[in-house]
Amino acid sequence: MKFIIAIIPSCKLKAVKRELETVEVNLMTVTSAVDQKRQKNVKDIYLNTQESTGLLDKVRLDIAINEDFVEPTIEAIVKGASIDAVSEDRIFVF
Repeated sequence: MKFIIAIIPSCKLKAVKRELETVEVNLMTVTSAVDQKRQKNVKDIYLNTQESTGLLDKVRLDIAINEDFVEPTIEAIVKGASIDAVSEDRIFVF
């Protein structure tokens, strides 16, 4: 049994879910997350004032699967989220 954690932009969630359903991965937990990486000058509006927080809205997918489904699941997440070599998105496998 393996546990996969994927942190992706919230706007990519529908595409990732669609790709995961094609590889028969239907059980997952989705939670909201806030991410701070290398980006700078991300502005948030709080009480009618702009503040530079550097935080981006993301979602965290928690997926527990059998070892046979690890590679197809990772490939589906990468394809759905359009993750490339310089992306700020992350996938962890335990």
